Amino acid sequence: MAQTIREALAHRNGKEATSDGQRVKYLNTVEAYDKWAEVYDTDGNFLQALDTIEMKSLLPRFLALVQAQAQAKAEIESGNHQPSLKLVDLGCGTGRNTLQLAKSAPKDARIMGLDASPSMLGVAKETLREQLGIVDGDKVTLDVYDLLAPSESGLGLGSLSEPLRAQLGDGASGLISTLVLEHIPDDKFFEGAARLIKPGGYFLVTNMHAEMGAISQAGFVDVKTGMKIRPTSYAHKVEDVMAAAERVGFEVVALDEGGQRVRERSVDEAMVEGLGERAKKWVGVTVWFGLCFRMRVD
Repeated sequence: MAQTIREALAHRNGKEATSDGQRVKYLNTVEAYDKWAEVYDTDGNFLQALDTIEMKSLLPRFLALVQAQAQAKAEIESGNHQPSLKLVDLGCGTGRNTLQLAKSAPKDARIMGLDASPSMLGVAKETLREQLGIVDGDKVTLDVYDLLAPSESGLGLGSLSEPLRAQLGDGASGLISTLVLEHIPDDKFFEGAARLIKPGGYFLVTNMHAEMGAISQAGFVDVKTGMKIRPTSYAHKVEDVMAAAERVGFEVVALDEGGQRVRERSVDEAMVEGLGERAKKWVGVTVWFGLCFRMRVD
């Protein structure tokens, strides 16, 4: 079984506390994010800010790949008519990138935001309603999907509701998942993703870098108790992520026209102002990476 960051840090430091001595309370990931939902978008999470910056270039590239694949398949099967896309934000949280998908994707695309935390989905629903005017309509739907919940097969690959099964049909044209993999063993993450995507579909993944995970992990201060709360987290190395994806049928594709396969980002002094005060302690540390995969076609 993969070692959690909590286990690694406790073994190394001999204690469970933050660097300034603040005691930490560990909760299962869903419970932690249910509590975090209230302040998730306002607590100065610099990694989320960095991810938002990177997604400004990654998301258009992802959508271009998905649309090109759909068009090529349509031309082979039924002439020039391109079917509407089905796009999934896996671990959508408060809807930060679900909203961007809805704004950037073709008008007839179906967007599905999935998360294991009902409270995070509640925030996402309100955000999307304010920005788009409608949720759970023809454009965007939200649903619970827990990558760690037992499936009907008993393999622990996540649970799919009947409405979600109906919406997905033969699978999503593309998936995105941003800053989610940290909380799931890599094999389970990609096994669960593979259940959602069709052959030839693209999967854009961003995550906390293992160099950051060797020092700390995701967490927040509970405004009610003042306690530092941390969910379960893992420090996944890029090479291990790529290997886990390959085992279930994904292959790495280029992130840009230059052929870059892996994008990694470290924090430097010039970035701190844009990322927020909490980025200062991470100057010189590689904190983020991004990859894009394609599900192989047999």
